[in-house]
Amino acid sequence: MELSFGEQLKALREDADLTQAALGKALGMTQRRVSYLECGKYEPSLEDIRVICGYFQVSADDLLGIRRWDSKAGKPHRSAH
Repeated sequence: MELSFGEQLKALREDADLTQAALGKALGMTQRRVSYLECGKYEPSLEDIRVICGYFQVSADDLLGIRRWDSKAGKPHRSAH
């Protein structure tokens, strides 16, 4: 099952043992913005995605749940993650 952007962000934050406030401070945003991104109340801006990917050292594809297409199999590649 693919995680939504908010679920993925929350999982990354919790894996790093960070509060929403601590992550917000590290990313230059408020705790409320982190909360709204996690619950889907706000859509992330391109800048949000860039900053979050840089902080957690993940690709935008991984953060957004984008999988590459396997043209030979006619379906998306299975993620190795």
